[in-house]
Amino acid sequence: MNDNYLKKIDRVTAILTQLQSKPLVRAQDLAEKFEVSIRTIYRDIKTLENAGIPIVGEAGSGYSLMDGFKLPPVMFTKEEVLSFITAEKLMQKFSHQSLGKHYQTAMEKLRSVLRNTDQNLIQSIENQIDVFDYAPKGNDSVKNTVPIVLESIAERKQLSLDYQGANDEISVRNIEAVGVFYEFSYWYILAFCTIRKDFRQFRIDRILKIIKTEIPFSQEYGKINDHRKTASRTSIKVKLLVDKKIVGHLINSKSYYGLTEEKETDKGVEMTFETEWIDEGFPRWLISFADFAQILEPEILKEKMKDLMQKVSEKMDDKNI
Repeated sequence: MNDNYLKKIDRVTAILTQLQSKPLVRAQDLAEKFEVSIRTIYRDIKTLENAGIPIVGEAGSGYSLMDGFKLPPVMFTKEEVLSFITAEKLMQKFSHQSLGKHYQTAMEKLRSVLRNTDQNLIQSIENQIDVFDYAPKGNDSVKNTVPIVLESIAERKQLSLDYQGANDEISVRNIEAVGVFYEFSYWYILAFCTIRKDFRQFRIDRILKIIKTEIPFSQEYGKINDHRKTASRTSIKVKLLVDKKIVGHLINSKSYYGLTEEKETDKGVEMTFETEWIDEGFPRWLISFADFAQILEPEILKEKMKDLMQKVSEKMDDKNI
């Protein structure tokens, strides 16, 4: 049995998995995924049809399995089973509580179709994987927020939010959700705000109330990453002179806060940022290493840092705390 034949078997099996998991699969997408010609995909589809798989559709449009057709459970490789265990541990710690419960029941169903040897593998290894030092931030007052957001995206219906901003001011927003993402210990909604007429990010722990309305979306949206760069306020340039010995500790966070340039000098590392969070996020991040940094520009950041440190000092001196 030559390598080309084995590759075809693997590819045809993978195409069948795609057909099982999606309502419609385009030949062009399959060709790009498996890095073959569209003509090869046509031949693979024909191979599946000859094997008795009831495929609906034709070249040029898309393919799907006949409605109601079910295949026996897919057999997983040992590597795939191990990846499920790792993913389950991550979901238990990193997912929003409302999603975590659904994922747990989904994993129970998945375990039920595994071979006995794979079930034994899970039992022997699942206690050897864990995620430490994870402390999710925010309240749990709206536990079903993420599922409601995803449902609104699927149905293309607007959401109405009672939202508490960074300054504690509460506003009512109607939004068209593009997606959700998790970053730096918080869950966010990326959405088009119908009031601001622009894309915005909303921290889920600041949502006091959420309702899915019957108002349809006003426009089409692409992928979430198509909009994240524009989903904020006007950027402001910030320049810091940072002590070299602390720079290594900022390797993960500096990009998040908009690092655009880094230049080593005799006095330290000059770091340039483009940030939209000059009022809140950036100053609170900077205060964590402020004794190793000098603000070169802008002046407004210096004033905000002084105000922030003054508030911290007052808290420390407050005898009633």
